[in-house]
Amino acid sequence: MEIKDYLIMIRRWAWLLGLGVLLGTVSGVLSSAFQTPTYEATTRVMVIRAPQEKNSDYTFLSDQQLLQTYIQLVTTSPVIEGASTQLGFAVDRKQISVQQIRDTQAIQLSVKDTNAQRASDIANVLIQVLIDQNETIQTGRYALTEQSIQTQIEQIEEQIAQMRSEIDSISAATVQEQQKKVDAQIATLTAEVTQLQVDIQQLSTPAPRGLGQQTLLAEKQERLNQIQPILTLYQQLYMDLVVLGKPVSTEDSTTLLSQMQSTLQLYQQIYINLLNNLEEIRLARLQNTPNIVPIEYATAPASPIQPRPMQTTGLGAVVGLLLAGAIAYLIEYIDDRIRTPEDIDRILKLPVLGYIGDMRSASNGIKDIHVVNYPRSPTAEAFRSLRTNLEFTNVDNAITRILVTSPGQGEGKTTVSTNLAAIIAQGGKRVLLIDADLRKPRIHSIFGISNRVGLTTLFRAQIPLKSVMQQVEGTDGLYIVTSGKSPPNPSELLASAKMDHILREAGQEADVIILDSPPSVVADFQVLAAKVDGVFLVIQPGSTHAQVALSTLERLNRVNAKILGIVLNKIPNGSQYHYYYPYKYDRDYYQQNEDPKLQVERQRVNVLPPSRSQEVHSDREIYPGSIKTTQRVHSSKQSQRYSFIPPEDVPPHNVNTKPKTYQDAVRIIPPNGPKKRIQSRTDFDA
Repeated sequence: MEIKDYLIMIRRWAWLLGLGVLLGTVSGVLSSAFQTPTYEATTRVMVIRAPQEKNSDYTFLSDQQLLQTYIQLVTTSPVIEGASTQLGFAVDRKQISVQQIRDTQAIQLSVKDTNAQRASDIANVLIQVLIDQNETIQTGRYALTEQSIQTQIEQIEEQIAQMRSEIDSISAATVQEQQKKVDAQIATLTAEVTQLQVDIQQLSTPAPRGLGQQTLLAEKQERLNQIQPILTLYQQLYMDLVVLGKPVSTEDSTTLLSQMQSTLQLYQQIYINLLNNLEEIRLARLQNTPNIVPIEYATAPASPIQPRPMQTTGLGAVVGLLLAGAIAYLIEYIDDRIRTPEDIDRILKLPVLGYIGDMRSASNGIKDIHVVNYPRSPTAEAFRSLRTNLEFTNVDNAITRILVTSPGQGEGKTTVSTNLAAIIAQGGKRVLLIDADLRKPRIHSIFGISNRVGLTTLFRAQIPLKSVMQQVEGTDGLYIVTSGKSPPNPSELLASAKMDHILREAGQEADVIILDSPPSVVADFQVLAAKVDGVFLVIQPGSTHAQVALSTLERLNRVNAKILGIVLNKIPNGSQYHYYYPYKYDRDYYQQNEDPKLQVERQRVNVLPPSRSQEVHSDREIYPGSIKTTQRVHSSKQSQRYSFIPPEDVPPHNVNTKPKTYQDAVRIIPPNGPKKRIQSRTDFDA
């Protein structure tokens, strides 16, 4: 499609586009009027990676994953429920929107609410709850290890206290008692070591994948490393008690007090180791916890973000325009109606012989012969152009039998055939218009004549064609054969040999024969198409479907009909088709003095018969003054033109006084006399 085709389509669907814009605008205005004002508060926080994490080739990916983790964490139930508890009212997850600030480690949190202050409070409380929730989650990673070490510290503290109490009381203990105590400690530690080794073996095979499994494995391994030295010491002490059979003591002292002091020192050493382990766990937790740092707190917004009347109205208008345009384009896409000459050339591959305007608007709905009543109208000029195009369709062999048909009903084929017959008759030829539509004849109603006898009469009775020919008053050279009474078998009559005889007889009576046939919905037009010299189709732009027109052409080709071309009829004035209807631009020129109320009643003008030197194939049109009736003078050496015969140019030997009537003035003028335009009929007596 070219640009002008889009412009034509836009003009054709301008009402729909305007309706879409109007509906979209109204929708935007109503939406803004009934929408509750909404405020948006925004806060920003920065997520800092844990300092203990090592950099690698996947650091950027890890940063992105870390940010996405915290973005999802903001909208989790614990955070929202915690914020709701602190604020004292429920926070809806739909109010919250979180996104990463591009190319940064910052997160932007936005909260929408119908109250400006409440929106800012929700945003700030959410950040504080997020920080607390992050601390809780990271603390939970080391909680099990801290709890285990804390329990051991409490146990050692109890043992140290007990040992000190025993030393203070200076109570002696036997080797057996010491052995039992040591044995109990060894059993406890051995069981714990065994359990830790089993747990480590289970966690190590297969290789741990999750972060939790790795952390638990490290805790188990660390605990095993702490207990094994203690177990070794107890075993050594147990061996001393079993082998030596006496309390443990230094080389110089074997007293019970010395043994108890040594045990106390051992407990103290274990206690110090446990304290060191606990501090290491706490330090590891702090070093491996990402930090969330607020960088901008939310403040109450001064103006709402919704509604925005101008933007909503404009957006509604644009959306309405786009939807209407999409609907129009969809309709155009699925619509196969023929609209332009380009469609005819592309689909039918036939020339356009004429462009006929809508005659109903010009004649106010009156059904008559338009070219006779309005000889200088744009439509009359369009029919003259059609007449010329038909004459030049076949220069070598004159086309005398023309069939006018259409793909469907109501496309104006009868109107075109009647006006074409009249305009050809105005060119000086004898024209016979035959109403071959034996099903729904209309020509007799257009001319206002009787249809009692006509074409079907010739089939029933052996009478000459002249007996049913009727001459049109006011248009010389135009004769009509109406359809007559409707027969039960029109197709058989038209296909008979009698119809061939009628057409041959008609060729002897007239120079041009125009047959008005039924539309292609019946088979009559195919029968007639095989008997004429040429056929042209009448198509109404925007009404005839391409498939119907193609079907009509295919049926004509089956009977080897000579298709002359297409005539576009009923082109609306002022519509998108004016591009193809050139007479529209000079309407004022063509329609000068064309008001029927101002015109004189049509009269027949009798002219002198032609001389022997003049031939029948001339074409001069005589327009006496402002009278609309056209008469012909035959001359073989002059081309078609208008001839006005004023009375003052009458030779003096032919007239001695002023003519009494206009007819007298014309009657006494020789055909080759001088020509000068008659300005008015008032020069003659009534």
